[in-house]
Order: sequence, then structure tokens, then C-alpha cells
Amino acid sequence: MQHKLIARRQDTGLTTGTAGRTTGPVSEELLSEEVRRLSVFAVIAAAVWTFGLFMDLVFLPATGYPNAPNWRAVPVELFGSVASLAMYLFARLSTTRAQIKTDAGFAFMIANALAIALLNAWAMPPVAFEIRQLSWVTILILVYSMIAPSTPRQTLMASLAAATMDPVCYALAHLIGLPAPSLPTAVVLCWPNYACAVIAMVPSRVLQRFRRRLREAQELGSYHLVELLGRGGMGEVWRAEHRLLARQAAVKLVRPEVLGARDDAEARVTLRRFEREAQATSALSSPHTIQVFDFGITQEGTFYYVMELLAGRDLKSLVREFGPVPASRAIFLLRQVAHSLADAHARDLVHRDIKPANIYVCRMGLEFDFVKVLDFGLVKQSARSRSTDSLATLDHTTTGTPAYMAPEIILGNTDVDRRADVYALGCVAYYLLTGELVFEADSPMKMLVQHLNAEPVPPSARTELPIPEELDNLVLACLQKDPRRRPQSAGELFRMAQKCRSCDGWTSDVAQGWWQSHLPELSGPLTAGTDYDSRVHTRSS
Repeated sequence: MQHKLIARRQDTGLTTGTAGRTTGPVSEELLSEEVRRLSVFAVIAAAVWTFGLFMDLVFLPATGYPNAPNWRAVPVELFGSVASLAMYLFARLSTTRAQIKTDAGFAFMIANALAIALLNAWAMPPVAFEIRQLSWVTILILVYSMIAPSTPRQTLMASLAAATMDPVCYALAHLIGLPAPSLPTAVVLCWPNYACAVIAMVPSRVLQRFRRRLREAQELGSYHLVELLGRGGMGEVWRAEHRLLARQAAVKLVRPEVLGARDDAEARVTLRRFEREAQATSALSSPHTIQVFDFGITQEGTFYYVMELLAGRDLKSLVREFGPVPASRAIFLLRQVAHSLADAHARDLVHRDIKPANIYVCRMGLEFDFVKVLDFGLVKQSARSRSTDSLATLDHTTTGTPAYMAPEIILGNTDVDRRADVYALGCVAYYLLTGELVFEADSPMKMLVQHLNAEPVPPSARTELPIPEELDNLVLACLQKDPRRRPQSAGELFRMAQKCRSCDGWTSDVAQGWWQSHLPELSGPLTAGTDYDSRVHTRSS
């Protein structure tokens, strides 16, 4: 597998131009959002113009206001109301491309500025020129830049054009002999317009940074992020699509600020460890191990995995939703998990975080109850290979999950090996059979103490479901406190599980029948529109 992006080179899979700046057109999602904001702005403008029309035609004459109605203002206000309503309908109902609509929005803003300037120069009494009040053009510029912002350059050009409408109309009024402010007064009245035109670039720059970050987040290597599936302790997980292939994937983003690094050097070390562990996971060949298609680091330091997208349930969700599983199904699933871990153990890799939430049972082609082992994020190489160079060895991190943690991990032993995975898998089997944890406690510390000292009750004593004695013994063998008394690897556990013939009975046909009854949405033909269950991807730690 070729890895286009690796941490050591600090490359990025984004389309970039000079100086590392992201280039390319604005995404259709962002343009559509701008069009929606533009329609909001048009509604606000229509309401303001209509209110002004009401004031001039109804309210002011009714109150005896002098010179009301102002017949010079009425046609301008009527034009503003009609133009704003037309802009709203164009933005909401027209099938024109979003880019054309946003360009029309600038023309709409300038047209509003012209209408306001006509009111200022044509409809206002001359005494108003001596009152140093802000023109409504300033409000127009600021409101438009916040509601329907674009690039800083476009915003500045359009805002300067809008700001210029007041002095242009004052000049025209002077040329045709109408009352107009003196030059000093015009300067005082108009300079806030230009100040606001410059200020309007601020929200535009904020949006531009947001666009760039969104594009970086949505364009990782050959994958385009489609839908956020969830957030967890170490980042986000997205459903993604390959740009050229009709393949969906899950992308896990691990942002640098959540790594807990105390300085930049430690952050770089952690990211290199992520890279090595992604490489280790991608080297595993068991069909029951989650496939890693790609991985890399963006220019902002965000690490990402690209993994296969699965349709089904993790074991934690499965038991919570449907209750404990029969012994025949438990051994059927246990053998597949052991197969995945046996492959890892044969390569001197230890998972270190085996738990129901990290084991996924899914529909895979024509097979049902197909197991995938996930999140080799805490994987470490065994002592006889390289034990000091993994995520699991960070000084300030605690690896594993208390309910599934082997005693030697709790004690902080430095020679933790594959037998810790065997213990955790015994805890998983116990949970599958009983729906309960091996040890219950009201705090993680008390639970850890029980894992160190308490003897587990056989699974058969904690459930009404029948459990053959040999399966009981297999689970208890995995839960031995002394690693030397457990199966010595997942490969040995796999062979022991294969010999549990009294537990046979769960077949692919039986599994398919269960899925058709309990998960019918996933038991039919799988298409590109299948509603993939996202719980496998909501965890990022």
C-alpha cells in the first residue's frame, strides 16, 4: 500500500498553491450557505424599506409631521422594497448557480447603497446636511459583510463602491442645482462610509480562514469528507468517499491540541508514534482486523487514518441493545477476534485496549456476524522487539480501559505482552455471555483493585442462558491473575476456542436469520445509500 502522506515529510494531501496556501474553488456547501445568508439579508432590507414606506405614507401624515408625505422618498423606498423582494426570490427559488447568486448579492448591496444615497441627497431637507449623523450606507456595509461575507478583496471592492454612492449623489445634486452639503460637510458625512468599508474586511478574513480549514478538513489525500459521524476524546471521525473510486471510508482526525503534549517536541514524537502504529496496523493481514487504507498529517498537524467503513454494531452496543448472546454465538465471535489478535501477536504487536467497543460485528458482503477488531491506537511492540517507542509509553498516559485491564498493566509492569490481550478478551467474552462486567465497582480504582485481588464468578453463575462447562473454563483460564497460567497468546486461545465443539451451532445461515429479524436495514442489498451505523466511528480514543 502506498502512503501518499507521512508524518516525517510533513506533507499534506490538500490542493495547494504558492506559499502553501490552499487554492481551488469554494465548496458548493459554503456557497449554498452564503446564498442562504443573502436571502436573509434581502428579507431584512425589504422589511426596512417597507417600514420607511409605511412611515412616509401612513404614520408621519397621520401625526401631522411637516412636509409629509415625502414624495421624493416614496419612489426610492418603493424601489428598495421591490428590489429586495426580487433578490430574496432570486436567491431562494432560482436554479442559477450559487456563485452567480453571490455575485448578484454585491450588485444588490451597491443598489441599496445608491437608493440610500438618493434619499440622502434628494429627499432629505437641507438642514439635515448640517447634522453630523452617520449615513445608513455605513450600516448597510457592516451588516452585509457580517450576513453575506465573501473574500476580503471582493468585500472591500463592493464596500468601497457602496461607500462612494453618497459623495456621487451629493455631487450630482450640486451639478443639477439641488441643495447639497458643502465640501467640508460632505467629507464629514462621508468618511465613516470608507472607514466601514475597510472594517468590513474583518468578517471576510474570518470566513476565508474558516473556508481554508474546512477545505483542508474535507480534502485529505484522495478522500473527501462527507459527514461527521462523531467526536471523541482524541478528535473526530467522518464518513468519506474516495475521489475516483466508488469506495466509502471512515476517516479519523486526531488534532494536535488533543494529544496532551507538553511542548512541540513531545507533540512531534507523539505524531511519529501515530505514524508507526498506523503502519503497524496496515501491515496486519487478518480479515478480522480493520483495514487502514491510508494515513497522513495535514500542514496544521492534524493526523488522520483512512479506514474501511463498516455496517453493523460494536459489541458494547450489541449487548446493550439486544442483551447477552448465546454461547454458540459468543464462541463464533470469540474465534474471529482471536484470529485478528493472533495475527498481531505473531508480529510481536500487542493491542492493549481490547474491549467490546473496539470489536465490531458487521455485515461483510454475503457474510453476517463478521468481526472486525478496531482501534489499534494503543498497540505496542513487545519487549523482545521495541517496547519503548509507542504511544502506550508516554509518561503521562494511562493505557487501556479499567474494566478490561490485565493485572500486570495495572501494576505498571514494563514487560506487558500478548497475554494482556488474552485477559482482556476473557473479559469481553464474559460480557458477551452475561451482559455484565467481570467485576462491578462504583469507581475505576475499586475496579482495578478487584482485577488484582478478586476471583471472578464463572459466567454460567451470572446468567440464565446455558453455558457449556468447557466455555466457562476457557473464559476463566483467560482471567487468571498470573499471566503464566493463561493461554500464552491469541493463537493458542484461537486453537482452544476451535476445540469447544459443545458450543457449535451458530452458523452463517443462523446469523443471517438473526440479522434479518433484528437489523433488517442491514440484511438486504448494500448500496451506496445504505444507512451505515455510525457508532463504530463515534469513538476517537
